[in-house]
Amino acid sequence: MNKPHVPILLVACLYIITGALGLLSHLIQFNSQPPFDQAIVWISLVSLAAIVSGVYMLRRHNWARWLAIAWIAFHVVLSVFHSRLQLLVHSLLFALFAYVLFRPSATRYFRAPGTP
Repeated sequence: MNKPHVPILLVACLYIITGALGLLSHLIQFNSQPPFDQAIVWISLVSLAAIVSGVYMLRRHNWARWLAIAWIAFHVVLSVFHSRLQLLVHSLLFALFAYVLFRPSATRYFRAPGTP
């Protein structure tokens, strides 16, 4: 099983695209002049985590799917402080991603080669 299933491929690509767009949009806002907004650094790291999880899910690393779930769970928690619509969307994405990434076929995909 060398090729990812289509749902895993879609989720991984969505993470890569979302992370890249988030990183780009926040780096455009970056201003190194005082006062320096340290939140940009943390927000950029969160976007970078999405890219890393997407890339390494395509490379069949099991930890990457856990990072992906942690990433969307973090966004669910953040959504509690925003609109109900954001909370609903992030919660539905969490459920969908958890289903796609932890199905038995996905578990076989992420299992290390040679592991029964």
